[in-house]
Amino acid sequence: MKENIIFCYSGTGNCLDMAKNIAKELGDTDIVMMRKYPAVTDVREAKRVGFIFPCYGGGLPGHVERYLHDIKVSPDAYTFGIAQCAAYKGEGLSKLNALIPLDYWAAVSHQCTCIWLFPHDLMIPKMGAEAAQARSEEFASKIAADVKAGVKTKKKLGKALANKVEHAKWPVIARKKGQSLKASDKCVQCGQCAKICPTENIRYAGKAVVFGDKCISCCGCLQYCPQEAISMGKVTEKREHYHNPNVTADELTQEIISY
Repeated sequence: MKENIIFCYSGTGNCLDMAKNIAKELGDTDIVMMRKYPAVTDVREAKRVGFIFPCYGGGLPGHVERYLHDIKVSPDAYTFGIAQCAAYKGEGLSKLNALIPLDYWAAVSHQCTCIWLFPHDLMIPKMGAEAAQARSEEFASKIAADVKAGVKTKKKLGKALANKVEHAKWPVIARKKGQSLKASDKCVQCGQCAKICPTENIRYAGKAVVFGDKCISCCGCLQYCPQEAISMGKVTEKREHYHNPNVTADELTQEIISY
């Protein structure tokens, strides 16, 4: 097992890009993806264990919370958690900290990829994609240096009770919004949307793309469609699409990425 393990959930690349940048500076690191059940859950041999994930509806994305219950970390390991969000960190870090106590945590804002809610450049502070990416890389370098040095965050994580109420409603909202998914006649049936979907919610029936009722609104299918043929309502047809420029669709589907 590598000295460093980073568990990562990433919908459209920003969190995986952060994980990759931190892993490069730490060295001897495995990034274990959490879009589906992690390939490795017992990491008690690792000296440092990190978690990087986005904020979905005020909380953890997908089934990440359920997966966290199965992850075994040494009590002697240094632990860290990074939440990426457009505006506020939500309750994800608090949930994580309750299950796996964190030595270090941080929240980093980046471009919003859930474009049925907001345009992608909505973030705090507001900035364009290139500036946001440069900012993210600077944060990754600082976080990696802190982790190497064993820095511990002094500020305590609050309960984020307002986000708890918000996130309780999110799965229903996401599934309902998923019912508006459709593919236009620009679709060439390349299969990328079905491959990238973490809940296996997309299939092909003849020449039709069929979307099921298990959408968690990661927006990977929409943002990584090479033809921009997928939409979630008219607003997404008008808004500019965005996914992290340094992360490929194939990388998102890998189980473990090693550095």
